[in-house]
Amino acid sequence: MWLLDFLHAFPTPATITSLDREQFVEKAWPIIGRKVAKRRLLEDIYSRAESSIGLPVSADSEAVAMFRVLLKEISRLCQLRQELELRAESYLGDNDDFRRLKQIPGIGPILALTILAEAGDLRRFGHHRQFLKFCGLDLATQQSGQFRGVTKLSKYGNGRLRCALWMAATIAVQQKENSFREKFERYLRKDPTSADRKRMAYVAVAAKMARVVCGIIKSGTEYRCFHEAAAPSGRAVSVGP
Repeated sequence: MWLLDFLHAFPTPATITSLDREQFVEKAWPIIGRKVAKRRLLEDIYSRAESSIGLPVSADSEAVAMFRVLLKEISRLCQLRQELELRAESYLGDNDDFRRLKQIPGIGPILALTILAEAGDLRRFGHHRQFLKFCGLDLATQQSGQFRGVTKLSKYGNGRLRCALWMAATIAVQQKENSFREKFERYLRKDPTSADRKRMAYVAVAAKMARVVCGIIKSGTEYRCFHEAAAPSGRAVSVGP
């Protein structure tokens, strides 16, 4: 919700660079709200404004006016999301599965509600591989006679559930100090510039998200953030909270 207020105060890159870096940080600081790394975010915005190729339009131009119309629509969608979160909390706030899912990085009230609605009772799955297959996050290889195709994500399962887990994964890797982000960074370490490697990293994190979701629901335990490390065998093991 702070984005609308921010763009009202700083509608163009020129309005940002009209101040020096420290003046901008000081003026924009209360607008950002409770953002954790506020200084880093604001300094990044200032650096991007310095190198922006945006048109040098005035604050009262038609282009800025139309941009404000779009911002109002974004604000309306944000309000709708907040309403959905409140309704989910009021309906499922006392549900233990719902509460445990919200403890996982990347999963909020709406994604927790989506997972429960699409997956049903996860305790019916005998193994997390069955849940991965239900989500379409398992690997499959097309084979016919002597032909053996490339092994890739099956995508045969519940698309809405797979989308929810993928969204949770993309949010989790942006947060600090959780095993999802560590897994994502380990995948990118070999080739950080590869788009295919990045896609594979998101798939791996989404599959891990599915395993964690299934695990905490079936075991009835609270989520704990474990840092992962590679064992001598090459497998990932948990070494501490």
